[in-house]
Amino acid sequence: MSRIISYTTGDRAEAVAYLGAAGRLTDEQRRVLAMMKGRAEASQRELDRQGLDWGLTVPEALDHLVEGRADAEGEYTGKAYARALQHVIDHCGSDPMDLGVYSRPATFFGLLDEQLRRRGVPADLLPGGYLFSGPPDEIPFFIPYAVDGPDIGMLPLADARRAADAYRAVREEVDADFRDDLDLLAGKLEFEHGEWESTKARGYDWYTHDTIFFSTNG
Repeated sequence: MSRIISYTTGDRAEAVAYLGAAGRLTDEQRRVLAMMKGRAEASQRELDRQGLDWGLTVPEALDHLVEGRADAEGEYTGKAYARALQHVIDHCGSDPMDLGVYSRPATFFGLLDEQLRRRGVPADLLPGGYLFSGPPDEIPFFIPYAVDGPDIGMLPLADARRAADAYRAVREEVDADFRDDLDLLAGKLEFEHGEWESTKARGYDWYTHDTIFFSTNG
């Protein structure tokens, strides 16, 4: 089954601030949390329509995260927690955009990582490392990975152009089967870095995005 990788830019600290914050949310956070719950309920309705049971509903998973725990047992509960966390991230950033559709994304980007590593691309810029890095380290409790791997990844916006430049520098040395996807990724990263730099240069106080968040669904 194919899986879709999408991404959004957002404020990492703002997203983490909702986790374990039950009882001390601000009025604005409670307003936004209500929207997150609405999105979680819509996700669950779609899962129910597909006949998928993760052993924990997405709204329940969101409640757990806000309470500061992710301790429900079951083989697939990690997917419910990942989906709930993604709703938190989505409400702390820009509208999601699709990166691409892959039948086995972890396998594909693992092979691409090896191609790039052999050509000198630094370890912190290898796509597989940040596309599937897992939840932010700042979350004060453990969130289990989904059964088929981390569904969430992150790359600092400050590193996006450096990654794009590194990919373009070795593009002709990478096997032809990987070049189109490498070009696509480099273009997306370069664009988001440019938007980040441009908005920061304008001095907007409200702009606090610092991270590209990646989500793998399907």
